[in-house]
Amino acid sequence: MLFAMGVGRFAFTPILPMMLHDGTVDLTVAGRLATANYVGYLVGALAAMLIPKEWPQTTIIKSALLLTVVLTALMALPFPTTWTGLRFLAGVASAIGFVFTSGWCLAELTGSTASIGSAIFTGPGAGIAVSGLAASVMTALSFTGQGAWTTFAVMSAAISALIWRVFRKPGRDVEPFYVGKARTSGRVPRTEMPMFAVAYGLAGFGYIVTATYLPVIAKNAISDSPLLTVFWPLFGISAVVGSLLASRVRKSADARLYLIGSYLVQAAGVAMSVVWEDAVGLALSSILVGVPFTAISYFAMNEVRRIRSSHHARYMGLLTAVFAVGQIMGPPVVGAIFARQVNSDSAFALALGIASITLVVGAVILVAMIVMFPARVHHRPQER
Repeated sequence: MLFAMGVGRFAFTPILPMMLHDGTVDLTVAGRLATANYVGYLVGALAAMLIPKEWPQTTIIKSALLLTVVLTALMALPFPTTWTGLRFLAGVASAIGFVFTSGWCLAELTGSTASIGSAIFTGPGAGIAVSGLAASVMTALSFTGQGAWTTFAVMSAAISALIWRVFRKPGRDVEPFYVGKARTSGRVPRTEMPMFAVAYGLAGFGYIVTATYLPVIAKNAISDSPLLTVFWPLFGISAVVGSLLASRVRKSADARLYLIGSYLVQAAGVAMSVVWEDAVGLALSSILVGVPFTAISYFAMNEVRRIRSSHHARYMGLLTAVFAVGQIMGPPVVGAIFARQVNSDSAFALALGIASITLVVGAVILVAMIVMFPARVHHRPQER
């Protein structure tokens, strides 16, 4: 998942300054490429919902890895007219890889004594951190955008080759993350999954404003600081830490409680960059938004496996699609605000304020779900 998400989706952010320096893209083209990737992520999530349950999960995961390597390598070719399509397909591969790798790894790892089921969710954060740090080094060495894409393609191919044999057996079905009793039979409340999907989609909008514009916000706030390039890698490292912390939480609690806490922490982080406009505030914002980033996905995907224990990959795809819609809405909303605001600082403040409130609303929906749909508790057998 490090390369399917970290490279397939997020490598474009640190490579963009090199491409701008090369003159191969401008900000308008860059926005179009980013949007194509977000739309591709949505399409991939929807496609994951339609993939038959009988198809081997490991074959799908390997295909997503291979496609990510190929698409990353093709971005190095001097054919700008193909880049929009390539970024779209990279988004598709990322979403499918995320959905099926999540399901496979949760099934394989959740029952281990080390409780490392969330380990897979360190991938996106690690990918962000690695791509950010690598891009910083490449920038210092005066790499071109073409060289950066080539380097990431080689890195992706090497790591994919190392982990290829890991995905040699099909996934298995195990109990979900926590001891809330899974619904394997009986009527399922019709409103439960839609409410959960809306709450998860709000998280997609809430974080993407900061994740997309953090470098620009930093440049506006501390334009002459040597720390301008550290906030993106810091966000990624924080996401890794958040995933590791998620593996250590008490498994007997309702996962929705962890989601509520994660939403509120992220809301505080989004607001932090508005109320504390210096290097310390931006660093805290990066940490507070980053720590819950992949932890939210971990808890949410496990909750889906409890709510919909049958064919959970389809419903993981549904949530991923709704999350993608939230992400796609972020940049247009910011653009609309900028069109009506004269000052960029006030425009960012308004956009970030809306994003922070959105996360709080998501947390409120989760609270309502706990009241409306309480989880029945039972004790799991002794872990192996």
